[in-house]
Amino acid sequence: MSQELDISTVTLSPEQDKLFTRFESSLAHMFITGKAGTGKSVLLQYIRQHTLKNYVVLAPTGVAALNVGGQTIHSFFLLPPTFIEVKHLRLNSRITNILKKLDTIIIDEVSMVRADLMDAIDFLLKKARNNSLPFGGVQMLLFGDLYQLPPVVNDPDLLSYFAINNGGHYFFNSNGWNGTELEIYELTQNFRQTDEIFKTILNAIRIGEADENIIDSLNARASQSIPQDNVIVLATTNATVFNINSQRLNSLPNTEFQFMAAIDGDLDESAFPTEKTLKLKPGAQIMMLKNDPKKRWVNGTIGTVDSMTAKTINVKIDGQVYPLAPETWNKVRYFLNPETRSLEEEITSSFTQFPLRLAWAITIHKSQGQTYNSVVLDLGFGAFAHGQTYVALSRCRSLETLYLKRPLTPKDIIIDPAIVDFMKKANINQI
Repeated sequence: MSQELDISTVTLSPEQDKLFTRFESSLAHMFITGKAGTGKSVLLQYIRQHTLKNYVVLAPTGVAALNVGGQTIHSFFLLPPTFIEVKHLRLNSRITNILKKLDTIIIDEVSMVRADLMDAIDFLLKKARNNSLPFGGVQMLLFGDLYQLPPVVNDPDLLSYFAINNGGHYFFNSNGWNGTELEIYELTQNFRQTDEIFKTILNAIRIGEADENIIDSLNARASQSIPQDNVIVLATTNATVFNINSQRLNSLPNTEFQFMAAIDGDLDESAFPTEKTLKLKPGAQIMMLKNDPKKRWVNGTIGTVDSMTAKTINVKIDGQVYPLAPETWNKVRYFLNPETRSLEEEITSSFTQFPLRLAWAITIHKSQGQTYNSVVLDLGFGAFAHGQTYVALSRCRSLETLYLKRPLTPKDIIIDPAIVDFMKKANINQI
């Protein structure tokens, strides 16, 4: 589903501009990383709208694909959702023809790509193109932050398998990268936070070097009174989010309205950008889910429902009331145009709904890539994944508008030593 950023008025920073030039003028495999808020998504969208190369944009999950306006890796390559053994993989003629025409594969949120998935990409590209070069000679352009959310491996035996056979389960542990040069670049200009103290705190959390002073600085925010409005709770589980949103909605005295989405084609419910049945009341806190062409709000802006009828919604943002119209998200598929011999996108299904969702609370996982003015972090019984606490904290613009439901403990800051080791040994190129 396409959720592209509006790049028409964007001016790249000097380092983004240099990376675009490097990408466009070479066939080098590139991994573009950087802390949260350093403009990785902006650069990706700029590349896709300005490159002259034949490319596809892919992501490891439906949510990530929605955010970047691409296809999931699994749906593009027709891969099973389970552990992938390359000896069982097959290619059909349609995919083969597409892979033969590719110059570049762009993958976003590569931190969540497992080693077996990357090996499947390498295998299928080599087979389709009859080319023994790494990834069949196709340029790989990877975006993401390895200190953020990791690949999902729930089976301990599978985790052991990756450790024994690959040395780990991350994308860089795949056999496809053995002996393959990967140019690594790190964006450094932070567009989200301006407070140097907060940036220092976030970086310490990110790389697992948060000492007692860092944790104390954050935990001072646990004693602050939490506002009831214009703040969003980031929680670890769907159940916590559902309970918070349901309780807050039920506590409003106004009449509830329901708005049904129009769905065309075959669309997995996990990829819905908002609820199929939106349940709202006047006064409900909501989050906008698309950038406004008139720049009155962006994807992630918090507001409230001002008034409604059975078919209309008016939202209040920063004290101003605006009528809202339904929007359509399109799920795309790449295909080879036989006349132009170029890769193009076609719409395979669509989801039409008012572009908002209840937003007293949202999961940390779904907050990835977002920016919020004011955040309450609710870790409940504790963080349970590498990078989870860093992702949550780094969504907020400033330390002064960050609130903690409870003080953090060292156990809440989970860092995979394999990531620290990889990044310390990585040859990060100067931009």
